[in-house]
Amino acid sequence: MHVPHGARRPKSTRVTLLTEGTYPHSHGGVSVWCDQLVGGMPDIAFEVIAVTGTGREPVVWDIPPHVSRVTAVPMWGPAPRGRPPRGWRRNQLASAYEQFLTALLDPCAEDRFATALYALASAAADGLLSPFLRGDRAIGILTAVWNRPGLAVREARPTLHDATTATALLEHALRPLATPPPEHGVAHAVSGGVAALPGLTALERHGVPLLLTEHGVYLRERYLGYRTAPYRWPVKAVVLGFFRLLAEETYRRAALITPGNRYNRLWEEQGGAEPTSIRTVYNGVDPAAFPPAGPEPEQPTLSWAGRVDPIKDLETLIRAFALVRAELPGARLRLFGGTPRGGEAYRERCQALAAELGHADAVTFEGRVDDIKDAYAAGNVVMLSSISEGFPFTLIEAMSCGRATVSTDVGGVREAVGDTGLVVPPRDAAAMAAAALHLLGDPGRRRSMGEAARLRVIEQFTLRQTVDTFRSIYLELPTLGRSTPRAPWAADTVADSGSALAAASGSQVPRPRSLAG
Repeated sequence: MHVPHGARRPKSTRVTLLTEGTYPHSHGGVSVWCDQLVGGMPDIAFEVIAVTGTGREPVVWDIPPHVSRVTAVPMWGPAPRGRPPRGWRRNQLASAYEQFLTALLDPCAEDRFATALYALASAAADGLLSPFLRGDRAIGILTAVWNRPGLAVREARPTLHDATTATALLEHALRPLATPPPEHGVAHAVSGGVAALPGLTALERHGVPLLLTEHGVYLRERYLGYRTAPYRWPVKAVVLGFFRLLAEETYRRAALITPGNRYNRLWEEQGGAEPTSIRTVYNGVDPAAFPPAGPEPEQPTLSWAGRVDPIKDLETLIRAFALVRAELPGARLRLFGGTPRGGEAYRERCQALAAELGHADAVTFEGRVDDIKDAYAAGNVVMLSSISEGFPFTLIEAMSCGRATVSTDVGGVREAVGDTGLVVPPRDAAAMAAAALHLLGDPGRRRSMGEAARLRVIEQFTLRQTVDTFRSIYLELPTLGRSTPRAPWAADTVADSGSALAAASGSQVPRPRSLAG
């Protein structure tokens, strides 16, 4: 169903987007997706609840008039207003928090998680949860649960510092529970994790159906991030236990899950989602906005576009480029994209690596580009080196521009590329370099791959298809009440399930306790 701009909007059609670290306070892939979705549906009334960092982040997108409100929920800004609970409320909250922590640490008590979470949400709505978690009693409860017979974390004996750290991390992660949830329409979480908390609360209190779109796998990225996080294992066990059980609760309760690729559904089914509640909806681009890029640079050049972030694994890309330059001394590597706040140290590390390998003169960090098409046109070959992705915009944009690509085999990359680009294992600099050298040395194959890539985008991955699909979902989903069966859309079929998870590097679905050390 397509309603022309200016058409009368059905009053009952309202969507609340739930975001974290993206739209409308940040640029990048998911933010682009949100802007395209909102901009493509002037007939739908939108609101946005955006989980942010400090709350001081500016709005960097032009907000259209049919977005009635943007609510920022800072996780790391000043502590939320409220008062510590007293009397029976304090005891009631303490009991719920004890059940919550027990669910995180005791495999036999995980069924208590949901009840405890919604009790904490009720306290958060009254301004009691955050002050409670910043008090000594919350720390004491965690210490007592940790030291309960049979529940002690085996890999390391928890300390008081561990309890203080873990409690503080949970307090920040649970802050979105204090946000007034939507009371009608559809709650659309555009990532898993803490962004989904207001949606779960809206479903529990008001029966608002929850739609979940995962671009990457939020839980997997938490596992990857916490492997190198500066916390001892007891802290990681608590926090990762929370993220895992939150993911499972979201998967179970969502009326419909729309991953951006078929790979994600393997995690979602493993996490408890009904297969019939999952429908893959690919990201799309406007081929007219990303036309063929035109002549290639005369100097052999690899280009990359994205945010400068460890999950993009630019270090492997730089090492691969060093191998390329050993064969082609005139080669260049041009990196386009901004550095998120807090990511400056990673960018400096990458620059230092390029210098250490002797290629500082040929590796350039060029920052944000006014027109992203220029980033793709800048290279003979466009690279993607990530260790985790969903269905990456930069890849299908480069394909639409008719450039040959070399990408890592993560998330939905292989689904996007098909046979129109080369796909290599993640973290494998030698394989990445070999693929890049192959394409740099074969102009005919580069040209034919680029032409096939653009045709693939036009046939399968257009923005119009994406927007029309979500408009249909938005109009249909409110008709499903809380007690009705899950959304009856046909599920995708995937030949490999557990075996596909095992085959992808680092892609198995572990429990937090398996990450000791």
